This record gives sequence, C-alpha cells and structure tokens, in this order.
Amino acid sequence: MTRSRHPGPGPRSDRPNAKPQHADPRQEHTDDNGKGGPRGSGRGPAKGNRPPPARGVLLYGLHPVAAAWVNPERRIHRLLVTESGRAALEPAIAAARAQGLQRPEASPVDRTDLDRMLPAGAVHQGLVIDASPLPELGIDDLCNELAGESAAVVVALDQVTDPHNVGAILRSAAAFGARAVVVTERHAPETTGVLAKSASGGLEAVPLVRVTNLARALTELQQNGFWAVGLAESGASTLAKLDLTGKTVLVMGAEGSGLRRLTMERCDAIARLPTGGPVGSLNVSNAAAVALYEVARLRG
Repeated sequence: MTRSRHPGPGPRSDRPNAKPQHADPRQEHTDDNGKGGPRGSGRGPAKGNRPPPARGVLLYGLHPVAAAWVNPERRIHRLLVTESGRAALEPAIAAARAQGLQRPEASPVDRTDLDRMLPAGAVHQGLVIDASPLPELGIDDLCNELAGESAAVVVALDQVTDPHNVGAILRSAAAFGARAVVVTERHAPETTGVLAKSASGGLEAVPLVRVTNLARALTELQQNGFWAVGLAESGASTLAKLDLTGKTVLVMGAEGSGLRRLTMERCDAIARLPTGGPVGSLNVSNAAAVALYEVARLRG
C-alpha cells in the first residue's frame, strides 16, 4: 500500500475520493501558460535566466528528489539542476527511464538561482523539482487497503505541528515498514519541501493520511482490527511488555501537551518508553523511531 513498494489497485489519482496533498502556500503559483507571478505580486513571468514560478510544490535535496523521480504516482513539471546535482541524480534518472516514466528534461541552473527559489538555508544539493502534490488516502481507503493484512503498523499523530518532526517520522515509518502516518487536518503541517526534505524520500513511500477528527479515525481503525497504543510518560507499562504482533496503531502526542484527553481515552492501552536519567522524555520524532523499532524487534 505504500506508494513505491506495495502494489495497490492503481494510482490514487484515479480514485474518486482521493484528494491532493496540500501544496506549500508560500510557493509561487502560475497557470499552464506560464502567466502570473507570486500570489498578489502583480508581476508577470520571470525574466532573464531566473526560473519561472512554481506550478506545484518545490521538492529539493537528493533523497526527496530521487524518490519522487522514480515514483509513478508523482507528476513532475520541471527539474532544475546544477552540474553536480545532475550527476548525483543520474541513477534515479536511469531507473525512471527503465520504468518507462515520462519525465521532463533537466534545466541547468546556477546554485544561486535555486537559493533564491527556496527558504533561507535550504540544503538543496543542486536539485529542485516542481511537482504536483501526491493524492492522499482517506481513512476509509487505508482501512480497505489493509483489510487483508494481519500485522500492519500505522502511526497516528495528535496535533504534531512541526514539519521537521512529521518528516522525520515519515522517514522512520518508511524504514521500519509502517504503512501510513495519520495526522489531523488542522494543527498539522502542510506537505511542503521542508517536510519532504526531513522525510528524506519517506513521503513517496508512506502515505500521509489527513483526518478531520483523530478520535473518530482511531475508532474506525479499531473497528477494522487495529489495536491502538498511545505513548505517554504516564503509561503503566513499557511498550515492550505489550503484545504488538497484530494490527497496531501507535499514537503519538505533540511535545509538551502530549496526547489530548479524548485521544487517550480512545486508545486500547497507554504505554511508555523506558527512558531515565536527567532527561525523562524524547523528541516526538525520536520517540516514534524508538517505538517503531520496538515493534519491529518484538515481531522478530
């Protein structure tokens, strides 16, 4: 069910209830004729050698760009590269060609052009793609796709708002074989280049499922065979003492506030990680990585 490793019934864009992931609202916008500039700017097309405004979301960095380049579900409008960036991407270009994927020709640019397109300090490694957002799964789609599985793992995030954290959790989810990351429509980051960079390719492999109400989403997962385990310092037992061999959803709260009361009440169990010493808690993305590792270890 993951985007690039698990075959499904077809690209999500063909499904009537699929919806596009949110594009970065800070990205410049243009129509199919190349007209317009940044929203509200009143400027026309870019002049000189500066790349034209983006049509979708700008993804940057070797791992996010390479993963998107070979993902059949990702529509790509432009590839902007420096000479060194093009050389680094060559294996992905060859792999996409072998798959028969239609991809645009690379447009050579200077590193300073890419610097101007992206947030300050963005580590682009000489690679930027302008791509349409991936279509998203709904919670009902997710339950349907995992109906025949007996040991799927899903991560649910309760109002985790930092794109770096959500991206890092997607990366860990991909590394440990989790099948989706569920977030709330509100109080969750947009699917931007910053999130994709932190995910290091995980965004192309693990669906980001947005739900209006997390408690109701947990109930739907439970009705489809999942056992919901909330992670909190107040947990009576450690995660290692639970039976996590069946369908499991790991529920993680925001740093500071943790799991909300209603979310915690919907969980089947509350567990903690065996932390100690002068620092009693972990960053949510680190906690998710440890929890996913523990589930994988318990399953052998």
